[in-house]
Amino acid sequence: MRTLSAPSGNFFEDFRLGQQFNHGVPRTITAADATLYTALTGSRFALHCAQTVASGCGFEDMPLDNFLVFHIAFGKTVNDVSLNAVANLGYAEVRFDKPCYAGDTLSVSSEVIGLKQNSNGKTGVVYVRSTALNQNNQIVVSWIRWVMVEKRDHQMTAEAAVVPEFSGIVDADQLTLEQQIDFSGWESSWSDSQLRSQDFEIGDQLFHNDGITINHSDHSLATRLYQNNAKVHFDQHRMDKSKHQERLVYGGHIISLCRAISYNGLGNAIWLCAINGGTHANPSFAGDTIYCQSEILDKQAIPSRNDLSLLRIKMLGIKNDSPDKMEYLYRTNDGRNQYHPNLVLDLDYWAAVLN
Repeated sequence: MRTLSAPSGNFFEDFRLGQQFNHGVPRTITAADATLYTALTGSRFALHCAQTVASGCGFEDMPLDNFLVFHIAFGKTVNDVSLNAVANLGYAEVRFDKPCYAGDTLSVSSEVIGLKQNSNGKTGVVYVRSTALNQNNQIVVSWIRWVMVEKRDHQMTAEAAVVPEFSGIVDADQLTLEQQIDFSGWESSWSDSQLRSQDFEIGDQLFHNDGITINHSDHSLATRLYQNNAKVHFDQHRMDKSKHQERLVYGGHIISLCRAISYNGLGNAIWLCAINGGTHANPSFAGDTIYCQSEILDKQAIPSRNDLSLLRIKMLGIKNDSPDKMEYLYRTNDGRNQYHPNLVLDLDYWAAVLN
């Protein structure tokens, strides 16, 4: 009888600059997936809840929440890129190029664009650019991310670090919606008669009040929904030997919880256009309660459109605390952000907001 070895994923020394991955298991997203996403996050944005609203705005069907699409596409990359991750660190240049609908099938590919061994010699950071295509070979979402990955051999000396350059912001002029999509007939009651673009000014801050306590079952089920099989989210035996001694909550689940919480105040920020950059500043665990604060960084008109404007929003996820009780949220030290231990997410994104 032979004993065969199952795939163990890539370790840091297995990656090469320019390496290409065509990730396995294309995924057809269903209406049931969208319903489960709502159940796991509590998101209330009407465009993703009501067929009548979506049809009235010119969508061919009820569009899937762009964060659901992103997490599923992200999950395709895990087996090749981050199965042996210590932590997913951040994102940049995330573009949502086309609405995605139930019945669409996503296929994802990635390219390694940077590598940097950490000073401890035990881990390294891998930078990848990933692209998700639908069944018509159209780009649905693309992004850069960087992830800390374990080394197989701690004695191995890595080659010189290559850290890619990328923009800190997606150009607002490139953010468009298809012309047939029109929000001019939006009824205020569809989004609880909340603030519209003219009510916001650059520098405004909103603490969204609601909190969501993370259950083991919720974050585990959400991560399985995305087919993200990174070991740090599921293998408690493995995590017993880590410094945390607990399974990490997938950072994407924190993003979705914060977006859902932000409805209370940003309910008219109805379409997620792009993520300029994001950092998972500190880990989250089951039992943590997540709160959210938003800051308006920029506000721009959309040429040739009277129904929408663009808001650039800094979304901060906070665990077990509120900003008024924290000495600081983040501060700059030697040109780098130093985050409060209870700040778990710093996400900079563009959203289309009703005029």
